[in-house]
Amino acid sequence: MNITQWFKLEIFVPISHLNAIRAALQEADAGHIGQYDSCLAYSPVKGTWRPLDGASPYIGTPGTVCEEDEYKVEVNVTRDKLESTVEAIRRVHPYEEPLINIIPLFSL
Repeated sequence: MNITQWFKLEIFVPISHLNAIRAALQEADAGHIGQYDSCLAYSPVKGTWRPLDGASPYIGTPGTVCEEDEYKVEVNVTRDKLESTVEAIRRVHPYEEPLINIIPLFSL
């Protein structure tokens, strides 16, 4: 198997910030596939976490397990746009520690 020049990003975001994330991804040209742009998928998920002492959570209270409706946003991005795309996400994401999974895509 060879690693391609593509990666899949999974971004977990509160429902209130979906449009900001979509705009940031579009501006970074993530989800540009051939003659299409702004290609992404999102689905509802339930996120849980516990902020530790010293955290400044967007949602929740340190020491307490929190649960919130979120969206998981999935988008493909090329290697040359990966770093700038992650930076664009971090600029608009409200969480102190946003969860952004970066998954290399393989070809056979």
